[in-house]
Amino acid sequence: MKFAATLAFAIGLGLAAAPAQAETIKIGLQPWLGYGPLWIAEKQGFFAANGVDVQLVNFGWDADLAVALASGNINITSIATNGVILQRNNGIDLKGFMLMDGSTTADAVLANKAVNSITELKGKKVAYEVGATSDLLINYALKVNGMSLKDIEAVPINASDAGLALIAGRVDVAVTYEPYISAALAQGPDFKVLFSAGEKPGLISDMLAAPADYVAAHTTELQGLIKAWDQAVTYLRANPEEGGKIIADAVGSPMDEFKTAFAGVQLFDIKENQAELAGPFQSTVGEIGALMQEAKPDEIKIVPTGDEILDLTAINGLK
Repeated sequence: MKFAATLAFAIGLGLAAAPAQAETIKIGLQPWLGYGPLWIAEKQGFFAANGVDVQLVNFGWDADLAVALASGNINITSIATNGVILQRNNGIDLKGFMLMDGSTTADAVLANKAVNSITELKGKKVAYEVGATSDLLINYALKVNGMSLKDIEAVPINASDAGLALIAGRVDVAVTYEPYISAALAQGPDFKVLFSAGEKPGLISDMLAAPADYVAAHTTELQGLIKAWDQAVTYLRANPEEGGKIIADAVGSPMDEFKTAFAGVQLFDIKENQAELAGPFQSTVGEIGALMQEAKPDEIKIVPTGDEILDLTAINGLK
């Protein structure tokens, strides 16, 4: 996510060459539980039922997702709110058009038996994915404990591998998300949660976003996508075992670990989206941006408002 100039240039080329309408909507995503309704919508045929042809494209790194969007290999990205803010600071005008999820205990700072508090991280090796939600979480955890990134030895690694690095003893602390949290904790009592996103509700959230002109030109298609998501959320709530298995299989998690992990995720259907986006989320965007700017003032020059990173035309046109 540090390729600001490259991404901005690539986005410009990609948008200039992209067709006005894409037959297939390609959505980039990672193996995160909060994206689960997308896999349900695919499996249950909800996309087709709502008149949209969707292809889900899997990635391991946030940076790879950003490059795929820039090059036109995907049309829409599943992205954390802090990721949209970062891209705006990179000169890329992404617009979120729907909230997907919020994390409570499903994003966390994990430690081995030698570390018992955030204040004990001074000088320790901490594995986390730079520019991703893990970056935001470790910055917040350090800040509220009177510390900063300067106090730790950062080990850049993707979130899916951070827990493995902790288990293998290559680092003292790992910042990751579910199902990798449960997988690490299942290794035994030597591993524990030091801090979770639940310490600051709203800090970790994800949305579907796309370049501003794509969002403006595809209102009808985005509404079909949003309705399919809504149906998938409804299906999951009515059929937790069946829906849960679809998600667990997609992220590679055993069902027993999945149930624990998914308890830390809040999903948003259409009505919940509209309520959250009408007010509470607006202030949250400012808080996230301010935290990012405080942690990395040289990278984050702009703290956008919710209105500046959102285009709610599609979702507000639904009942």
